[in-house]
Amino acid sequence: MNQISLVNEQSMNNLMTSLDIAELTGKRHADVMRDVRHEIEELGVEIGERIFAHTSYKDKSNRDSPCYKFGKEGAMQLALKYDAKTRYKVIKRIEMLEQQQNTHSYMIEDPVERAKRWIIEQQEKQLLIAENSVKDQLIGELKPKADYTDKILQSTGLMTITQIAKDYGMSAQKMNAILHELKVQYSQNRQWLLYSKYHAEGYTHSETIPITHSDGTPGTKLNTKWTQKGRLFLYQLLKKNGILPTIEKRNEV
Repeated sequence: MNQISLVNEQSMNNLMTSLDIAELTGKRHADVMRDVRHEIEELGVEIGERIFAHTSYKDKSNRDSPCYKFGKEGAMQLALKYDAKTRYKVIKRIEMLEQQQNTHSYMIEDPVERAKRWIIEQQEKQLLIAENSVKDQLIGELKPKADYTDKILQSTGLMTITQIAKDYGMSAQKMNAILHELKVQYSQNRQWLLYSKYHAEGYTHSETIPITHSDGTPGTKLNTKWTQKGRLFLYQLLKKNGILPTIEKRNEV
C-alpha cells in the first residue's frame, strides 16, 4: 500500500482515502478520484462534500497531491459502484478500521502503543468538542433565518405591504418609505409603483378596482399585492441593508 501523510490530518483512524480504495480495487488513483467526483455530483454538492473531504498527501516525490478522505458512509457509497468481491474487500477494511478505533488505550499491553493510542484519543476528543461547538453556533445562527424563509416558501398566497411590514414590526407607511429609499418603488398619484427594472420579475400582482371619489365621480385604483417571490426578494434586500424580520431579531438578542 502507498504510505501517505495527510495534510492537517487529525489521526482519525476510521477515515479511509481514495488511495485505499485504489489499492482495494486495483484501479488507478486518478480513476478513483474521478469516481468520487462523480458521486459528489450525483449526490449534490451539499451532501457530497459532507461525505467526501478533499485533502492532499505526500507522493513519492514529497509533493502535495490531491486525494479524498471519508468515513464508512463514503466508503460504502463508493463500494456500491464496484463488483461483489471488491465490495467485500471494502467492508472488511471498514470492519478492521472500526475494530482499531474501538480499541481503547487501556486495553493495549505495549506501553509505547498504549501511549500513542491515548494521545490519539485525546486529539479526537478535543476535535469532537471543537466541531460540536462550531456546529451549535452555526445551528443557532441559521435557525431563525431558516424559520423565516421556510415561512415564506410554505406560503402560496399574495400579501399586502401591511402584512409584510408586520413581519418587521413596522407600519406599511414606514415600509413603503424604506422601499422608496432603496429604489424599489416610487409614488405617483398617491400610489406606490415599482421601478421598471422590477416589472417583469414577478414580484407583485396588481389589479384595478373601481372606487368612488369624494365628489361622487367614479374612478379606479391600482391594488398591488406582493407574491411570495417578491416577499423573498424584499427579505434578501432588506437583510442586505441591515433590516431583519422580528423573528430573526428576537434570536439575535
